[in-house]
Amino acid sequence: MAAVVEELLVPGGSDEVKPYKIHFSSKYLDLTKQKLETTRLPHELSEPKSKDWWEPKSQVEPLIDFWLEQYSWRTQEDLLNTELPQFRSSFSIPSSESTIRIHFIHAHSSHANAIPLLLIPPFPFASLSFGHLIKLFTEPEDAESSQPFHLVIPSLPGIAFSDALPNNTPVISTTADILDSLMSRLEYPHYLVTNASSGSASPAEIDFKLANRLINYHSDSCLGAHLISPPLAKPKLREAPVEWAKWSLASLFHVPILGYRSEDFSALERNGYVHASKKQPMPAQIGLNQLSLQEPNTLSYALCDSPTGLLVFILKILRLLSPKKKFTPTDVINFTQLAWLPGPESALRFWAHCVMHPEQEQKSATPKPKVGITVFLGDKPNVEEGAEAAAEVDEFAQDEAKDSYTCPSWANAKYKVVYTNRATGKSGLLAWERPEIIVAGVRGIAASILKSDSRLRPSPAPTTAPLERVVVQSDTATDEQPVSSPVNPRPALLAPPAEERERPHRAISGETAVASSESISKGARSPPLEVPEPARLAAPSSDAAEEKPDKEGQQSH
Repeated sequence: MAAVVEELLVPGGSDEVKPYKIHFSSKYLDLTKQKLETTRLPHELSEPKSKDWWEPKSQVEPLIDFWLEQYSWRTQEDLLNTELPQFRSSFSIPSSESTIRIHFIHAHSSHANAIPLLLIPPFPFASLSFGHLIKLFTEPEDAESSQPFHLVIPSLPGIAFSDALPNNTPVISTTADILDSLMSRLEYPHYLVTNASSGSASPAEIDFKLANRLINYHSDSCLGAHLISPPLAKPKLREAPVEWAKWSLASLFHVPILGYRSEDFSALERNGYVHASKKQPMPAQIGLNQLSLQEPNTLSYALCDSPTGLLVFILKILRLLSPKKKFTPTDVINFTQLAWLPGPESALRFWAHCVMHPEQEQKSATPKPKVGITVFLGDKPNVEEGAEAAAEVDEFAQDEAKDSYTCPSWANAKYKVVYTNRATGKSGLLAWERPEIIVAGVRGIAASILKSDSRLRPSPAPTTAPLERVVVQSDTATDEQPVSSPVNPRPALLAPPAEERERPHRAISGETAVASSESISKGARSPPLEVPEPARLAAPSSDAAEEKPDKEGQQSH
């Protein structure tokens, strides 16, 4: 059965931004149910449990039952469509003749002093999983003392409802170019960027590399970055002699001088850096890099045909990043649906391309880009954790959830560090466990830049033109007979793409149709919103009509 979506194109240029709404074909949901009902799980020996690998059966079986008997995708779909301001816009790829569409959340703050912020979601999560962050960034309780932001959260190419990049395209540089163009298209000529999780734990360091690329190659528009646990090495004599001398003196005497603190040395010792008999964990051993994905298609064929297999893969990702975090069954299935319905293959190829083809970075820009650095000391966090919760996490899971430590002062070799935070505990799933740390880092760098750079200061912002009409075709229809009626969209909804373009790289076919009678011009933004905090994690999104996953290879049953 093909994953189907077809758009009724409206006139306009490739720089249009259009409202976006989710609806998947019932046929595809039925196929998902059929596959779950015929799931065959591996045999596991009951006792003793393996000391070498994870045995997930006890977690997987209840989730399959929940998915079949209690979970409602339509309910989640409605929550996403009513709570999240979604858009999609098309971008041409210079290295090929193709055009891809990027799906993103754009939440416009109601405060006049708000500044633009691009939040890069942790790979491989979709933007729709971060609706709970919107109000935290856009509507602080005291906008005078707590800087508000106009928030843009994209899904990276190949994830959820963003089209995949063409084969053999440099993924980091191309994606950074697209993200910078997106901010310009939204009429944000200057903005900040932040990671939302550890750069060291990110697969192939994707999260860090994107933020680093933006501040080094798009420094005229991206005025600063908040880097979380960046994978930086100690200063080298040839590259940064002054910073090398500072580190050499501080580490030799093990004293808090020249920008280094006693916490830095303690954290390095916990990660095995200081002692000669131990080695600092390399990036390939940290976080999701432990999965060592280099050839994506073998895994893609397995995961594209098995919702249960993909569920286990998602559980493994959550386990590697934070074994203590307990998500609800609805949360976990939402994560899985965000990958299952559009198809996980493009995200796996993005990941593998970054592993196999690392892009060479030029020397740091002059002047040095401004950054804020947040690192994690690896000690026990200053939060109350019950003994029972700690006991539930087995030693094997704790060993998998490795972390690394970077001294904030090491960053002085390449950046102008204007904010630092040495947080307790581990980075984990920061956007869900301690999102206030992300906000504090962004506000710290914003406060510093606003003092010296007037370009970031807010200017009057246009409002988004309303979506007047949406044409929806039933997923059971075979002929295009759209029936249109005026609607008053909820203010939280925003956009699919517009103009005529080439076929995306994840194939689209046509049981459903979507159209808008009014396109949104360049620079469109959402109106000031009061965005409710989503009760659950967001799920996939598609055009303002019936949309099934944009992926090839689904067979009819």
